[in-house]
Amino acid sequence: MASYVVMVPPDGAAAAPEERAQAVRDGFAVFAFLAPLLWFLWHRMWIEALATLVVAVGLGLLSRVDAVSAALPVISLAVSALFGLEAQTLRIAALRRRGWRSWGVVEAGSRDEAEARYVAEAVAAQEARAASPAPARPAVANPPAGVPGRPPRTGPAFGLLDYPWKR
Repeated sequence: MASYVVMVPPDGAAAAPEERAQAVRDGFAVFAFLAPLLWFLWHRMWIEALATLVVAVGLGLLSRVDAVSAALPVISLAVSALFGLEAQTLRIAALRRRGWRSWGVVEAGSRDEAEARYVAEAVAAQEARAASPAPARPAVANPPAGVPGRPPRTGPAFGLLDYPWKR
């Protein structure tokens, strides 16, 4: 089973956010490894596509240097592996820049199953909220340090980029 990060649209974007939620698979993106520029363009990640284009042009210019040209296939493979490993994290970060927020992580065998599990849990939570009144929140004597409204950082993430919801 794979882990999927469920991203929900900004408030007011739809009457029922569970209809537009996206489940982003947490793992290696093979197509981003093989053709990163096309992968970023497909997911409408313009900044990342531009950065990929700059890296590709830079690697092309490095091919003219005799000292580097022998190592260029290894460098190119390493850059492609980096894109494959971090593409989904970059996709989550791009959605967060657009105002989307992470709902949580769902384990499922496929994207459709992950979305179905999210909808089932979201509907059950909505029914539970409607059935019982919200309890009063106790005041916190010593609020945690950091940015208000954000949970404190929990530590480093696996990979080079941090997960956006841990900020």
